[in-house]
Amino acid sequence: MLKFPYGLRNFYDLITENYFYVDRTNHIRVIEDFGRELIFLRPRRFGKSLLLSMLENYYDIAKAEEFEKLFGHLAIGKNPTPNHNKYFVMTWDFSAVSPEGDVKQISQHLTDYINECIQNCADNYQSLLKGSVSIYPSNAQASFQSLLRFIKKTPYRLYLLIDEYDNFANELMMAHQQERESRYQALLSGTGAVKALFKAVKTAASGNGLERTFVTGVSPVVLSDMSSGYNVAEHIYLRREFNDLCGFLDSEIEKALTQIVFECDFPKDKVQQALRLMRTFYDGYRFSKPAKEFVYNPILALYFLKNFQQDCQFPEQLLDNNLAMDKGKLTYISNLPYGEEVIVQALNENPPLSLKQLASGFGVEDMFKSVKDTQFMVSLLYYFGILTLNGENEWKEMVFKVPNLVIRKLYVDKLKDLFLPEKLEQNQAQLLARQFYKTGDLQPICDFMEQHYFKAFDNRDYQQANELTIKTAFLTVLFDDTFYIMDSETELERRYADLTIILRPEQRQSNLKNFLLEFKYVSLGKADLTGEKVREMSQDEIKALTLVQQNFNEAKTQLLDYQKRLNRKYENTLQLLMISVVALGFERVVWESVLTDN
Repeated sequence: MLKFPYGLRNFYDLITENYFYVDRTNHIRVIEDFGRELIFLRPRRFGKSLLLSMLENYYDIAKAEEFEKLFGHLAIGKNPTPNHNKYFVMTWDFSAVSPEGDVKQISQHLTDYINECIQNCADNYQSLLKGSVSIYPSNAQASFQSLLRFIKKTPYRLYLLIDEYDNFANELMMAHQQERESRYQALLSGTGAVKALFKAVKTAASGNGLERTFVTGVSPVVLSDMSSGYNVAEHIYLRREFNDLCGFLDSEIEKALTQIVFECDFPKDKVQQALRLMRTFYDGYRFSKPAKEFVYNPILALYFLKNFQQDCQFPEQLLDNNLAMDKGKLTYISNLPYGEEVIVQALNENPPLSLKQLASGFGVEDMFKSVKDTQFMVSLLYYFGILTLNGENEWKEMVFKVPNLVIRKLYVDKLKDLFLPEKLEQNQAQLLARQFYKTGDLQPICDFMEQHYFKAFDNRDYQQANELTIKTAFLTVLFDDTFYIMDSETELERRYADLTIILRPEQRQSNLKNFLLEFKYVSLGKADLTGEKVREMSQDEIKALTLVQQNFNEAKTQLLDYQKRLNRKYENTLQLLMISVVALGFERVVWESVLTDN
């Protein structure tokens, strides 16, 4: 029976206790060949700590006698590099350092932590160091130099692994404005503690006992601040060779699902049903433009696999709460000038967000004081894993998309908070949506939109309004991932439906309906009507307007076409309710069901 290591970051325990492990040791040789000082970025909770633990166990001289046990059955064990088990290894995990307090306290937290790591390293290799390393309570750099002096007297060198190097910067981003400046000065200014520490790392790597360094983090936020202190590392996070260094591939997920289906005594077609669901919710990450394959978020995939195995049914809640906190990153972006527009465009992907080049380094101080452009915001969303690469456009620009449905929910929830800030309104919207799923009657939702949602729009929104604005509003209110796979701009044989709401495979025996919606927008100016006049009109009067009728007819033609394509995709297994929606300004919304002879 498979054991899934959800939340387990210790490679030694994972291997020796026979947990499920997707072999990434074949990358070790490539990492070695690429350079001695490397920086690798991936979103949080994406397996970076386990990667470092794997490297630690491979290179640690103290584990030489256990090499066969740990790696003999893995790719690198069949053809190891000469460097295996040839290093002292020390790991610094910056997420373990408290960012709280004033300038002096934060610096001391960091000093205390690094000193503890140095002492642990000295204890681990005491028999080889043959001396007592000095620990300086107020000077971690001096303690580091003391350790290196003893290492240089041995035939071996140090491999330094640094996890979450940018944790301080991410904490700063989420902090209140008045807290940011002092903490920035404490950590990353010219004399800041973090910058001074990395300067010591750079010096140590210049023939002073440190031979290799591997640094992980989420974003390059700190890199420009560290440029004078640590400007020697190579960035490998956009390289095609390392696209799947963290994360799972489709074939690896399918293999695990096959075993679970066997254990639960399900028919074999359950594998493909589960795989389609996991692709929709967890797959879709690509970190290198030339890379061909998408990868799954590993922590979310393990969350699904473990729950599926334990209960022999798919988990009802597909967003693991450990990822829900990424919503705070969207809050940061939404509070920036034009940040809300970037979030809406990312959600709609029409047109998709694109950049000529990702921002590869922006200082923390710049984040707080400079004007944030689209490059900054899209780059940050990419590094946080809330956007991912999706090929390139005709101008050879990188195109970005929301990677999967579980991340789409974060966008939807953020927009709901922006436009329906009152919990009472959000609860009312949820009740109306559930009523709609059962009845197919959209009128209560339309009334809610007129009375609540559209009142949050201002004159700027009027100037930029189109059918995407209306679709986004309805998607926000109707979104439900417990019962549905909800997709905006669904690709159907090179055509794109506005909104599909299709029941999850395991929910298709319920009495809920599947929906296909098409949205249209008629401006008040084009209709030659005022808002006051429109508000006085009845539903029938609005529907009778020539422009509204034209849009209904156009929507019907599109829906019938999309219906054929959806039926081919789902092999005519869907009972589909098609609805066209026409908004007249932000004042009124009318709708009608599109009936067929089928």
